[in-house]
Amino acid sequence: MAIVRPKKSKPSAWSLIRAPAPPKTNAHPIPPLGYILIALVFIQWLHATSLAVKLQCLIGAGLFSCTEYTFYTMTVESPDGTVSVKPFAGRPGHTTVHQYIMNVFYIPILIHGYHALISSTALRILLFPLNIWLLEMIQGYTLIYLIGYNAAWTYRGYDAFFHGTIKLWYVHHWLMMGAALELAILPYALPLTETIASYFMQGQPKGNLSTGHKSSTLSARHVMKLEIKKKLLARSERVKSMDFHPTEPWILASLYDGHAYIWNYETQALVKTFEVTDQPVRAAKFIARKNYVITGSDDMQLRVFNYNTHEKVHSWDAHSDYIRCIAVHPTLPYVLSGSDDMTIRLWDWDKNWKCMQTFEGHTHFIMTVTINPKDTNTFASACVDRTVKVWSLGSSVANFTLEGHEKGVNWVDYYYGGEKPYLVTAGDDQLVKIWDYQNKTCVQTLEGHSQNATFAVFHPELPIIISGSEDGSVKIWHANTYRLENTLNYGLNRAWAIAYRRSTNDVALGFDHGSVVIKLGREEPTVSMDNGGKIIWAKHNDILTSSIRASAGDEVKDGERIASAAKDLGSCEVYPQTLQHSPNGRFVVVCGDGEFIIYTALAWRNKSFGSGLEFVWALDSNEYAVRESTNKVKVFKNFKEKPNLIRLNYSAEGIFGGTLLGVKSASFLNLYDWESGLTVRRIDCNPKNVYWSETGDLMTIACEDSFYVLRYNRLAYSQFVEAGGQVGEEGVEEALEFVTEIPENVQTGCWVGDCFIYTNTGNRLNYLVGGQTQTIAHFDHAHYLLGYIPRDDRLYLVDKDVNVVSYGISLTVIEYQTAVLRGDMELAETLLPRIPHEQLNKIARFLESQDLKELALEVSTDQEHKFDLAIQLERLDEAVVIARVSDSESKWKTLGDCAMNKWKINLAEECFIHAKDLSGLLLIYTSSGNADGLRRLAALAKDAGKNNVAFSCYLSLGQMEDCIEILIETERIPEAAMLARTYVPSAVPRVLQLWKDSLVAAKREKTAEALADPLEYEDMFPDLQYGLLAEQAVKAARETPVPASSYYAWKESLDRDIISDVKSGRGLPNLHAQDSHSPVQHYHETNGDEYPTDEQAEHYIQDDMSHLSLEESNGNIEESSAYVDDLI
Repeated sequence: MAIVRPKKSKPSAWSLIRAPAPPKTNAHPIPPLGYILIALVFIQWLHATSLAVKLQCLIGAGLFSCTEYTFYTMTVESPDGTVSVKPFAGRPGHTTVHQYIMNVFYIPILIHGYHALISSTALRILLFPLNIWLLEMIQGYTLIYLIGYNAAWTYRGYDAFFHGTIKLWYVHHWLMMGAALELAILPYALPLTETIASYFMQGQPKGNLSTGHKSSTLSARHVMKLEIKKKLLARSERVKSMDFHPTEPWILASLYDGHAYIWNYETQALVKTFEVTDQPVRAAKFIARKNYVITGSDDMQLRVFNYNTHEKVHSWDAHSDYIRCIAVHPTLPYVLSGSDDMTIRLWDWDKNWKCMQTFEGHTHFIMTVTINPKDTNTFASACVDRTVKVWSLGSSVANFTLEGHEKGVNWVDYYYGGEKPYLVTAGDDQLVKIWDYQNKTCVQTLEGHSQNATFAVFHPELPIIISGSEDGSVKIWHANTYRLENTLNYGLNRAWAIAYRRSTNDVALGFDHGSVVIKLGREEPTVSMDNGGKIIWAKHNDILTSSIRASAGDEVKDGERIASAAKDLGSCEVYPQTLQHSPNGRFVVVCGDGEFIIYTALAWRNKSFGSGLEFVWALDSNEYAVRESTNKVKVFKNFKEKPNLIRLNYSAEGIFGGTLLGVKSASFLNLYDWESGLTVRRIDCNPKNVYWSETGDLMTIACEDSFYVLRYNRLAYSQFVEAGGQVGEEGVEEALEFVTEIPENVQTGCWVGDCFIYTNTGNRLNYLVGGQTQTIAHFDHAHYLLGYIPRDDRLYLVDKDVNVVSYGISLTVIEYQTAVLRGDMELAETLLPRIPHEQLNKIARFLESQDLKELALEVSTDQEHKFDLAIQLERLDEAVVIARVSDSESKWKTLGDCAMNKWKINLAEECFIHAKDLSGLLLIYTSSGNADGLRRLAALAKDAGKNNVAFSCYLSLGQMEDCIEILIETERIPEAAMLARTYVPSAVPRVLQLWKDSLVAAKREKTAEALADPLEYEDMFPDLQYGLLAEQAVKAARETPVPASSYYAWKESLDRDIISDVKSGRGLPNLHAQDSHSPVQHYHETNGDEYPTDEQAEHYIQDDMSHLSLEESNGNIEESSAYVDDLI
């Protein structure tokens, strides 16, 4: 049972329900039967034998002379702990405390009064012997004096605390009731925090709790909204210490079995394992600056490992007993270690881990050492000798000692904020204590654990204290009010260790049976910006401000961090969970801890306040709405409530501001008119947020997996209402028109004109216009939109550390894109001259995406983009101009391929020459019979080392001698010999000798001797003499190149057997005595068409493939294909 001992000046710190003190002048007269009751109580007091019963009787007698209180019911909604207060709905006549007592208690008291006077046993019974029958009289409520529980949780959790003893239970509450009345806290309710509220937050059934107060001004203290997400659960042996890597998503766990593990808590993978020793490893820390892990174990050694290579860097005997704790200095090359030998030692890794200093003064085991984050020259140590000592580096004597725990202290940790010089400790006396180390006093004691408290820390980012115990529970306390906010239990037995990661909400916990990593709350910063660039954000309870001043002469680059000086604006009485400017920027509202406060933006003066879970502004800064509970939403105008404007018949889970007031339930969103409170439209969805455009015509509903854009038809709604139409629960169907749905998860967003700009969970900044999304930027971590400043034409965003970046976006560009998407090209044409020059390329890309490539080519100023567009549009004349300017091989190659496809042979030749595309040139020259081109190409190919291309050129030219030389140069001598035997018999002896020499050099003499020389062994080479004659004929013929247009005339000659002609006695053949018809003439002769002129034929071959396609379409497919094949 969690009980926190409060200071008398801060009663709200330990109550779940807080009420103003009742006026002392309004004392209710004692009812007549009350005197009888008081007399019976006095008689019982005289006969009482125990002090507890005497005190109970005195308090009971005083109860009936106190102020009259009205019963109210507090309803707690699960799982978020939402609290609402409404009049008690018990039996008629039971609306006040006195009426309840009169009707329920008087008769049983009178019945038992006689027995109380004559029976000694009865004297030991409490004044109100409430049996089960009496407890369940009123419609399922169990009454414990002024506290009523729902029957569903009547006895949950109480037997363990009270050991099933009803007597102790009642005495406890009687005694605390007196204190509650004295402090005007009704009721004494901390047990509710432990049992009821914690059950709700873990998803237990909803329920009611009844209490009494003088008036309806009773207020409820709400449980902090703290989402808890489990990121890792890794089962293992007992975990003795935990540590986060500062940059990688790694957690280090040292185990009782002698191992140390590194887990990736994003992927739940075991990254590295270190087999340290066979004894418990009680401490392990990262030294990220050196890529080290340092461990301390029961074998009294410190060991250092490189976590990248697993190499053991160093190990040594550091202490004379178990090593229990390690602390790494954040800036200096120091490590502190604490041990059961009652000493703390300082080690310097730059000096080969030399012991620089020993701190002595404790008289028992040293459990924890923690370095002060605000003054890294000091550190604190917790010891089993029941003390906490604060030390300074360089001094072996402690600065001071804190004493207060009744048993050993297991943990000590510093508060990170600058406003409180606090320490938190956890001890074997089951207590968690908060200390002011400047005044050296105990500020607060937190009670709630039922076994030894093993750790307690201040969270570096959130206003919470986290403590763990050997009872297996981990408790979360509010760092300002010290209320218990939540209790976690992961069923892993005793909790031993904790670690947190700076600048995040991640926490690691170590238990008997494994490790857990959780994320507490959200990491989105509490920040807001007005239209003038003034930013206000919260850091804990401190409020800071800075201004964005974009000077005309300064160029702000997209994505570059904007440096601005932060100034203290003030502080806030509640812990800010949301912070937002009013639409005109005059006010800022802070919402948190179940309350809202409206401040003036400039002076930070309190303008208004009240209770509320959520707060939203209308488009008019004088109008706003507050969700007080799940069944009450209030609307204010000019800071005055408009009573009963919104009547709810469902549970309100959230509200949204803007043109219409949005109230969501678990399954739908209702939109209300701010003035009349009538339902405009009901939408079946579960939104995370709603964003309205400045004109109020467009809205975005962001859900979990997608977002919707709707158009609000204000005129249709007004006409329906003015015509006397009946507005039902579904609202007016014509009021909203669906525009589009985008399957993306919106993180933050805003409207700029008719363009919706948003960040998504994929860390991208996008904008939506006309149903099309465009990406502005990518981020490496999450960023959140602040807004758009028209003065700068820039969007401003922050990350979780409130680092501001900006991106330029032009309204004219958005208007132009909107006009194009709507098909209004005339409007787009008028807007185009107003678009900044640097934005034209963005416009060109947009036009290309809309398949307006001709217009994109005209608009684009990027030569790369223009070239790509010209190629796509087959505007080769423009593309070649760009290619000549840039002289890029890749552009020439692309253009050459395109020119070939269009039969622009001359252009293709120019492109391939610039692109050094030798294969392409080979295709052109061989296809066109360009002998000079082939000669040039052969020389180029040889110089470039492209021997295959050079060989093909010489082969096409019939220059077999050059082909043989290429084969010899590339050490392909056997192939050269075969080629010489076939085409150049005269070269065979020389090549054959080279072949033999190469074989001899390779020590293959027998193979060389086996090769026969044709000049020596003519009988082995028949027709060799005829081959020499044929060689002369071919050499003579190649002196006069044959044009490609004579292909058909030469086609038959390709199969002639020249040697046979020589052997038959016909002499050397005249290879040029052939028909000279061109291929075009041959083609038209075949098809019966008239002959074109030579100029027409050349044009036909090079530039016009459409004729062939036409012939193919007429059915002459085979002939057309044969012609093309022959031509190529």
